[in-house]
Amino acid sequence: MGIDHGVEDSVQWILQPRGGPAKRGPRNFDHSVRKGIRLADYEHVLGSYGELLNRIFPDGVARLWGATPAAVPWNAKAAAIRDQKVGDEVLFYAEGRFIAKARILGLVHSTELAAAVWGADEDQKTWEHIVALGDVVEIDVPAAPLLTRLINRPDLRSLTRIPADVRQQHLPLLNSLLDEMTPQADPQPSGTKPTAPVPGMRRDELLRALGTLDADTSDEQRTRDASLTFLWALGRLLSGQSGPAPRDVYAKEVGPLLLDFGVQNVEFALEYAFRPLQDSGLWRTEGTGDGAVMGLRQEVTRILQRPLARAEAVGLLCRSYFPDVDQEALLERVGLAGFANAEGAVDGAIGEPSNGEASSASGRRRQVNGSRPDRDPHLAEQIKLLYKHKCQVCGKRLETRFGHYSEAAHIQGVGRPHEGPDTLSNMLCLCPNHHVQFDKLFFYIDEEWNVRRSSDEEVLGALIRHSRHVIDEACVEYHRGLCGRSRY
Repeated sequence: MGIDHGVEDSVQWILQPRGGPAKRGPRNFDHSVRKGIRLADYEHVLGSYGELLNRIFPDGVARLWGATPAAVPWNAKAAAIRDQKVGDEVLFYAEGRFIAKARILGLVHSTELAAAVWGADEDQKTWEHIVALGDVVEIDVPAAPLLTRLINRPDLRSLTRIPADVRQQHLPLLNSLLDEMTPQADPQPSGTKPTAPVPGMRRDELLRALGTLDADTSDEQRTRDASLTFLWALGRLLSGQSGPAPRDVYAKEVGPLLLDFGVQNVEFALEYAFRPLQDSGLWRTEGTGDGAVMGLRQEVTRILQRPLARAEAVGLLCRSYFPDVDQEALLERVGLAGFANAEGAVDGAIGEPSNGEASSASGRRRQVNGSRPDRDPHLAEQIKLLYKHKCQVCGKRLETRFGHYSEAAHIQGVGRPHEGPDTLSNMLCLCPNHHVQFDKLFFYIDEEWNVRRSSDEEVLGALIRHSRHVIDEACVEYHRGLCGRSRY
C-alpha cells in the first residue's frame, strides 16, 4: 500500500483542524508531525501495519496524524475519513490560518497505535484513523479566503474532504497565498556568493544560490554535479518523495545521472556532488556513513511548492550549467519532462514517458491514465480575430487559399506542471514558427515587452500589443523564468 504517482488531477484536499492551545493539538502536532515518532519505540503496537510503515519511512522516523471516530456516519468528518486516500494533500488548520501541508503516504486504522502515541481525549476516544504523512511543509497563510470559497465559512471546525475537481479549481488561490507568504529580498550586488540561507529564506535567495554555485571554484564539472543533484531532488519533490533520501537511494539514483551526463569518476562525484548545495544552505545531510539521509532543506522545499519558483529554478539551472546538453532528455530523466517546453506535459503526469508507462521509485513500470486540461476554443478564436491573424512577434499573416492562419499560444502553459489559466490574458497570437519557438523557450518577453532570445538576451523586436488585449504580467514572468531569465 504505497503512494500512487498518478495524475495530479485526482488529488483531494483533506482539511485537518490541529486544535487550539487549550487542547492537545499543538503538543501532538509537534510530537508526531513536526518531529516524528521512532517506529522502533512502538514496534509492540504496530501489528500488521509494521511492514507498511517501515517501507514508507525507511529511516525509521514516521510522521503520523490521527482522527477520532466520527460521531455520526453521515457527517463531513465521517465522509473525510471514509473517502481520503493515499496521495491526497492534507492542509493543517489552526487559529484562522493554514499552518502546514503534506501528502498522505499511507492509511492506518489502529486503536492500539493511536493510544500509544497520543493517549485518549476527555471522552476516552483515541485518534485511531491515522494518516502517514510525507515531508511536512510548514506554512503560514490566512485560511479565510480559501475556506470561504470551499465551505462557505471563514473557519474550519471539522475534518473535511474537498473533492479533486474543486481542489483543482481553487489551487491557484492557495498558490497565490503562498507566494504572498515570502517577502521579496533587498537587492544585492550581482555575482556575489550568498551566505547560507536561514529559516525564512526568500525565493530570490534560493535563485541567487543556484546561480552562483561555481562562485568559489573553477571546477565546472563539480558544479554540474551539484546542479544534477538539485534537479534530481526537485523531481523527487514533485513526485511526492519530498523527504530526505537514504544514502543508498541517493547513490543508486544520482550515480547513473552523473555517469550519463559526462562524469567519469562517479564514486568521487557522489561524495562531492551535494557539497556546493550544502555550502549554500540548500541541502541537509543527517547522520553518517551508510545510515545517512540527505535532501533539500525544508525551507527550500517550501519555496519550491510554488509554480513560479519551480519554473525559475529549472530554467536557471538549465541555462547556466547545461547549455550543451540535450535538456529535454535530461529533464525527462529526473522526472521534470514538463519543464522542457512552455506547453507542459498535457497527456501524462510530470516526467512520465509518452508511451503511457511511468517509472516508480523502485524502477518498475506501470500504466498511467493521462488527462488533457479543458480549453475554451472560443478564446483561441478571439485572440486570432483581435489581431486579424497577425503574429505578435513578426507581424506577418500567413495566407491560405480561403483566408489566413495563425495560432493561439498560452504564455503559461495550462498543462502540468505549469497549470496556467485558460484566459485571453494568458494568450498570444503567433505564426506557427514563432509558436514553436515560444513553446520551445527560444525567446522570452522582458519587463519592457521586448522579445529577446533566451540564449544571449539579444532583442529580436518589440511585442505587438493590441489596446484591448491586457496581458497577464505574472504569466509572462513565469515563462521568462522557464527560459532561465528571471531577475533576482
